[in-house]
Amino acid sequence: MKSGKSLRLADLKSVIAIILGGGRGERLHPLTQYRAKPAVPVVGKYRLVDIPISNCINSYIRNIFVLTQFNSASLNKHINLTYKFDVFNEGFVEVLAAEQTTECKDWFKGTADAVRQCLHHFEDRDPSHYLILSGDQLYTMDFKEMIAHHISTGAELSIAANVVSRDKASEYGIMKIDKNAKITAFVEKTSDPAILDDFKLSDEAKANSGIKSDEDLFLASMGIYIFNPKFMRKALEENLMEDFGKHIIPGLIEHAKVCAYPFDGYWEDVGTVKSYYEASLIMTRKFPPFDLYSPASKIYTRPRYLPNSKFYHSNITHSLVAEGSIVEGATIVNSVVGLRSVIFSGVFIKDAILLGCDYYENLVQAENARNQGLPPLGIGNDTHIERAIVDKNVRMGRNVRIINKDNLMEFDCPTYSIRDGIVVIKKGAIIPDNTVI
Repeated sequence: MKSGKSLRLADLKSVIAIILGGGRGERLHPLTQYRAKPAVPVVGKYRLVDIPISNCINSYIRNIFVLTQFNSASLNKHINLTYKFDVFNEGFVEVLAAEQTTECKDWFKGTADAVRQCLHHFEDRDPSHYLILSGDQLYTMDFKEMIAHHISTGAELSIAANVVSRDKASEYGIMKIDKNAKITAFVEKTSDPAILDDFKLSDEAKANSGIKSDEDLFLASMGIYIFNPKFMRKALEENLMEDFGKHIIPGLIEHAKVCAYPFDGYWEDVGTVKSYYEASLIMTRKFPPFDLYSPASKIYTRPRYLPNSKFYHSNITHSLVAEGSIVEGATIVNSVVGLRSVIFSGVFIKDAILLGCDYYENLVQAENARNQGLPPLGIGNDTHIERAIVDKNVRMGRNVRIINKDNLMEFDCPTYSIRDGIVVIKKGAIIPDNTVI
């Protein structure tokens, strides 16, 4: 959405972006078993945290903090190896892990509590605005426009908002706004039919937004906020509850100027295994809604200097294959194949996401694995994988079937889990020859 008012680049130098790394990431488990949620690989070669960081960089916002407390080692490593600004381009991307101090001996208890505990780190830099972002979403947004809209409306807090259908409305905070985009009511994640009926967009609101649809639609919070610094400190001091959406924002609506920033671009929350899986496979379309190829909205990530992928006698359709992969005599349909994936002959992969490997196995390591009765690193001969996610560094033997043979919706065991009918092979799992899942 264009605000009609542009910002100078100098105005953005004092904006501080705060990316919330989330809690334990239980809804994304087992993908978050050994890594923080923002460090989960996505679309073959990226990490989830690359999305909000890239949106900031493309919007000339270069002062970025990432708040996290669970399984943060791989996230720290990725950020340290990826985001380095030189002396000619001021800026930083810094991870702030939860820490115990003399004033506070607790870990982060929620989104607002995390920001409250780290305020002293932010205020040292005398920010003009705080831009608060989530670490588990896919979208492209020009934050300059949102900040300009925030300033032009005179808001103390602005919330990015996207239209969602009734079946998704209960997953988000939903809001009512007036003709000037001021939020007049806000409720977090309700499934009460009466409340939903009260919050659905009117025919007039749809017409004003250019929406041509007869279905029930709602204006949902995207979890993207812009705060004026003094207002945020006051809000966090007066309300010591833990979460922005549940506790802080509803109490601000009546007494402060809180405005919505309607956003009509692609936006997807990938905080669950199902949403992560579906959003990833959408990227295999010829023209996906999330454009990785746009020169105006590049997605940055760690440069790995891997060799080209190579393919022998394989049939690959509607799929993405990241660099450094080796595919021999396989069929891959509507799938995403991650970095350094090794796929042997006779393999059939459909509607699947392979996260790849962190390293190649050399001849000595392969021989040692064979002597221990282990399959080689990668996907073994004549294996069939369908509607599944295979995490990193998996050793999958010959003639394996990953097909959810019992049509389970939920299941857990040491080597794999099933979420919403999607089989997730855990990181580093060893799947013997002839296994059927």
